Amino acid sequence: MLPATSLLAVLSILSYAFAQSNTTVTLDYGTFVGGYNGSTGITSWLGIPYADPPVGDRRWRAPVVPPSKDLGTKNATQFGPTCIVTTLLTSEELPEDSSEDCLFVNVYVPPGANSSSSLPVLFWIHGGGFRNGSPRDHTPERLFNTTESPFIYVTVQYRLGTLGFLGGSELTDDGEPNAGLLDQRGAMLWTQRYISVFGGDPSRVTIWGQSAGAGSTMFHLIANGGNNEGLFIQAMGDSPSLSFTPSSRGNTSQEAFDRYATLAGCDIFTSDDVMACLRSASIKTLAVAGNLTSRHYGSTLFKFSPLVDGRFLTERAVSAYEGGRFAQVPVLFGANSGDGTNWSKSSTDPAANTSFPNATSNTEYLFFQGQWPSFPKSTFVGATSLYPLSSFNDSHVARTEQAYGDLRYICTAGLITGNMAQAGLPTYQFLYNNPDSGSCHGCELSALFPSDEDDVPLFVDMRKYWTSFVTDGTPSGGAVEWVNAQSTVGDPRMFLDPDSEGIQGISEEDTARCNYWHSQNQELFI
Repeated sequence: MLPATSLLAVLSILSYAFAQSNTTVTLDYGTFVGGYNGSTGITSWLGIPYADPPVGDRRWRAPVVPPSKDLGTKNATQFGPTCIVTTLLTSEELPEDSSEDCLFVNVYVPPGANSSSSLPVLFWIHGGGFRNGSPRDHTPERLFNTTESPFIYVTVQYRLGTLGFLGGSELTDDGEPNAGLLDQRGAMLWTQRYISVFGGDPSRVTIWGQSAGAGSTMFHLIANGGNNEGLFIQAMGDSPSLSFTPSSRGNTSQEAFDRYATLAGCDIFTSDDVMACLRSASIKTLAVAGNLTSRHYGSTLFKFSPLVDGRFLTERAVSAYEGGRFAQVPVLFGANSGDGTNWSKSSTDPAANTSFPNATSNTEYLFFQGQWPSFPKSTFVGATSLYPLSSFNDSHVARTEQAYGDLRYICTAGLITGNMAQAGLPTYQFLYNNPDSGSCHGCELSALFPSDEDDVPLFVDMRKYWTSFVTDGTPSGGAVEWVNAQSTVGDPRMFLDPDSEGIQGISEEDTARCNYWHSQNQELFI
């Protein structure tokens, strides 16, 4: 009989060999060889193409899912190139390891699972203001280690900036203004078709994102008039972004398109077919044109984001949620108490930067108008009574940070959970507040993904809440029993604080602020 240590060694070798034998999957368009991590027990397939490359004539069109050509046998142990970003830089060099050919998914399978496991699926959409970002740092080690029940984890890359969210009548007539959202939708279709090969259950998919990724989940819930096509049964969002959402044919969209096309050498005066010109241009030319276009709108943080295109998105978020036109699924959404921190101090337009010594209330207004170009001065004046400067130590920075955080993120979580609660759906809202390590936009991700932050009890509870919602439909397992949101602003919500975790009501002051912002939806195009 083998000694215990020898037996464990043999079992370890057998387990490793079993895992290695299951790293190859064959789909109907190719065979993909993934990798097994012996220290975590996770098997992963990275950089799997889920659509044809969106290049040439495929630019600004819906993704072709799955790829139309047989790809043969591919190594799937490295991430694919990230999508081209649109920034405020004028550099003519493309970011390292980025490409227009970037429509990839990554699949992670927990220890002990196999192709017959039929596990729930968590589908992650990264943030980055719809202009940058990737899912590379959002790996599931902490989530897998904490969950009581296993699940499959999928992450997606999608077109960004001017390649993913460009409007204009020419593009709307001959393309898709919301190509980035359609990429995400295409990856969901890919998941439905193939995730069972990896051990996932396509009938139990939860979509989840942060910031622009959470804004994406918000839009997927109302896309197609609320018909989610059976692609997911639940949705989660951390700090959903309520962005300026004009018509793809509107004046602001057209002006940006004309500027972009001109910078790319495809203006309407020299090109018989502007879209054909843009589709034949080099990706370097398009990337530089996108950066220069974005730079022109210096006071605008996120110039290119989802648009009302009359097809995929037929209305804006506030009217859709208040009108009850959304997918009938359970949701978990929330935000961070410091979601508005630092944004107004980062504006490249001095007139809209509240950190300058000569900043005034008009500086605040110009910052808001930079984010929502239709923002009327009367709307700002009306808001000042809800955010009296004296309550913020006469600081224009502090007042702008609170108001911006409310309008963009915090009240948006309440808009979604509150109105979906009125439809009788299970809905859960949270507010993350961490005086120890910070409550900034994105700070809660330290609890959920690998990071240098100490793994405090609150972080463990948060992972239990998130993962139990994925596997069982109810956030549970932490120190506090989470209850459904009930009011139209999503009251009550879970207060996630390391010193005072618990259920809290939303104050009358915060309720009035959120109600005011959403009452301005027609003026703000939200």
